[in-house]
Amino acid sequence: MTLDAVGGVWRYAMDLARGLQRFDINTVFAGFGPSPSSEQEQEAIAVGPLVWLNAPLDWTAGNEDELDIIPHLLKHLVDHYSIDLLHLNLPSQAAGLDIDLPVVAVSHSCVVTWFQSVRGADVPDPWRWQFSRNRRGFDRADIVVAPSHSHAHALRTCYGPISHLEVVHNSSELPARSTPKENFALAVGRWWDDGKNGAVLDEAARLSRSKIFMAGTVDGPSGQHFSIKHAVQLGELHHHQVAAVMAQAGIVVSPSLYEPFGLAALEGARAGAALVLADIPTYRELWDGAALFADPHDAAGFADAIDLLAQNERLRKEQAMSAQNRSRAYSLDHQCRSLLNVYASAMQHAEEREAVHP
Repeated sequence: MTLDAVGGVWRYAMDLARGLQRFDINTVFAGFGPSPSSEQEQEAIAVGPLVWLNAPLDWTAGNEDELDIIPHLLKHLVDHYSIDLLHLNLPSQAAGLDIDLPVVAVSHSCVVTWFQSVRGADVPDPWRWQFSRNRRGFDRADIVVAPSHSHAHALRTCYGPISHLEVVHNSSELPARSTPKENFALAVGRWWDDGKNGAVLDEAARLSRSKIFMAGTVDGPSGQHFSIKHAVQLGELHHHQVAAVMAQAGIVVSPSLYEPFGLAALEGARAGAALVLADIPTYRELWDGAALFADPHDAAGFADAIDLLAQNERLRKEQAMSAQNRSRAYSLDHQCRSLLNVYASAMQHAEEREAVHP
């Protein structure tokens, strides 16, 4: 299973691999991009072997040529560990892959759909190769997985038809619990990413009568930076620290313009917080009827929704219960069983492909 140490794919991979162990599936982690922290290394090694490969993530690469080594690196790893199936968490990693193994490619996000959602435009010409690289990856994979129907729709809209495209919702290992809450709102994200829409939430913090905390890094891997001026800045926290703060937060907020799934919202719901979410297709799909929604461009709308919950404890508790009940649909067991079906389909597809092109 490929992964990176920069974003939510790390948490996805760790939780999923632990869940798959219950079904006697062992995972070898193949890392790309910036190196993991020592804490991340320890977490991964407790689950399975971790090998960090000397190649960038597609969205951090200066040019496409930097990715050409990936098929060779993966082939070496496959041979060394006698791998049975490749689970790639970037579809571009399947491009040019000449390996007689089933390949599952999961699209957690991509530059092309990001530009459509955040900028309302096609990917700029210097990055146009991202489109063709991902397109080749989709065509090579036996099964392509999206974490929501909304993201699957975005992929088809941007790339055209994608054969064998399946939807498997993500999950969280955090236990569902209801601890005593404090009257503040928490948001978690990579705030250097414009898709996380930190500027609107920071402005909402200026307008709101409630205390709003923003956890997460403000400096990106390519020199991006976001300045938090009005919210309380918690900085980059380890996952267990985020979970501890979420256990206290009465409200969890996500103002994102672009979320193929949105793990922070799920973790907040599991922790018993009420949700205030951007009114975008993904969040409507997953949380309609179990959250308050605000226009992602309307800072005052976010401030009003947060203040409404902060000032009305009964409503906040009702919303928190609705969110937690909805979160049970996105369980690790359900995700694992769904992916086992995906793996079986990929293996069958690979066998059929081999029979046609031996």
